[in-house]
Amino acid sequence: MTAVSPNSPQHKKAKALKPGSRRPAKELCSECGLCDTYYVHYVKEACAFINQQIPELEEQAHGRSRDLERDDDLYFGVHNTMMAARKTQPIEGAQWTGIVSSIAIEMLNRGLVEGVVCVQNTESDRFQPMPVIARTPEDILAARVNKPTLSPNLSVLEQIEQSGMKRLLVIGVGCQIQALRAVQAQLGLEKLYVLGTPCVDNVTRAGLQTFLDTTSRSPETVVYYEFMQDFRVHFKHEDGSTETVPFFGLKTNQLKNVFAPSCMSCFDYVNSLADLVVGYMGAPFGWQWLVVRNETGQEMLDLVQDQLETQPVMSQGDRHNAVQQSIPAYDKGVTLPMWAAKLMGVVIEKIGPKGLEYARFSIDSHFTRNYLYVKRNYPNKLAQHIPEFAKRIVGQYNLPK
Repeated sequence: MTAVSPNSPQHKKAKALKPGSRRPAKELCSECGLCDTYYVHYVKEACAFINQQIPELEEQAHGRSRDLERDDDLYFGVHNTMMAARKTQPIEGAQWTGIVSSIAIEMLNRGLVEGVVCVQNTESDRFQPMPVIARTPEDILAARVNKPTLSPNLSVLEQIEQSGMKRLLVIGVGCQIQALRAVQAQLGLEKLYVLGTPCVDNVTRAGLQTFLDTTSRSPETVVYYEFMQDFRVHFKHEDGSTETVPFFGLKTNQLKNVFAPSCMSCFDYVNSLADLVVGYMGAPFGWQWLVVRNETGQEMLDLVQDQLETQPVMSQGDRHNAVQQSIPAYDKGVTLPMWAAKLMGVVIEKIGPKGLEYARFSIDSHFTRNYLYVKRNYPNKLAQHIPEFAKRIVGQYNLPK
């Protein structure tokens, strides 16, 4: 997108719009927050579900787009390095060991940024996201732990411009970051840092409750949860206990429609436009997966390097058969009896894909599912909306009609 001065007539026209009055992506809106600001003026160019432009924005953010002939680029996007890491002294109450929070705090404390866009929760609901511009370490720590619901992170964009901030860190997921990159030139910043997390299968708050009610033994005490590399959903409860449920025991027939349409039509699982990505999907169990995409991402990682234990990424197993079998199982809403699901989980944990191969398994499973979703529900968007890298990944498998 061409840079537009904050004082230009076009930008003034944008400011005159009533925030939240339009949702041009309609039911595919991921509620990223852009349309809750006067930046809605740019939505038809910026929205990931109206104008898919990952290759162009990769060029803008990283200096090149991904090389589709290199497997790691094809799957994980432009990157300089990948590693597995964990903090030697974890942050208490963090979902993992607190790498994301630690980077944000260091950037703030060292004056590299004046604020950090992150997501706290409302006082009344631990799962209801509340985007903020954090200006203190305490504000950042109050945002630790993922919120597995659609979150309007970009709703604070107007506050950024009005505050006069010039150096900013934004923490977000793929759809938010694509829109952010598209309007980045309009923000009037001297420096933007982007710390991303991989993201898949978000839900509305009501959808989250359905998932908790059908999956956890004690929905009201769940603090956070994650789909993990051991093929189990891990729930953390208020009393500190952990509950695990095998993937294959999920009530798929009841959950097929719980995920947001935007997430069912997303192909940026790995947050390809962030400078640095911190997740878990490509790392051994108990470790985090770090993807440094450019020099800015390396600068961010260097701030906490001495706080981390690291190891090289690894890859083990073959995902293809498991993915191919999962396609019709999900399509038909198959749910195994719990004893069979637990048994299958144990077997697959021992012989199934690990490390980067697990990451590819997860990407393949979701891309094939999402490809079918778009093909069936939005056939007119199929050609333009699905990036070439996703088409190549999906093309490895036999899909039902």
